[in-house]
Amino acid sequence: MKDLMQLYMLDTNTASYIIKGKPAIVREYLLKVPMASICISSITQAELLRGVAKKPEAKRLPIAVKEFLIRVEIMPWDSGAAAVYAQLRTSCESEGTPLGTMDMLIAAHSVAVGAILITNDKAFYRVKHHLSLEDWTKSLKK
Repeated sequence: MKDLMQLYMLDTNTASYIIKGKPAIVREYLLKVPMASICISSITQAELLRGVAKKPEAKRLPIAVKEFLIRVEIMPWDSGAAAVYAQLRTSCESEGTPLGTMDMLIAAHSVAVGAILITNDKAFYRVKHHLSLEDWTKSLKK
């Protein structure tokens, strides 16, 4: 059944917005799609956990991140994602639009699983012809 559903992969910024509860518009979008269609890359999981590790003084952050991670599907990095990464990175570099390492891994993972990548990170929009993208920080169309 899930195969028929559109998959939405949240990038790290979008996951952080959901964890923080700001901007509120992101939550409005999130409420409009089935929770079963929301996922993150294991790369995003690593970045979120790194954020927690960097801020040991933030007492609520580990709890908020843990609560988020138990509610969202975490897609494992696999050989399919690795194959897409090799092609995507080669294409982007030859076009002069490379992404940072973690962004490139997340982008490739999104393509590999056929997900729309949810992001407001301008770097991803430089290579948008390779990706399906949505920005949930923009106003909902009425």
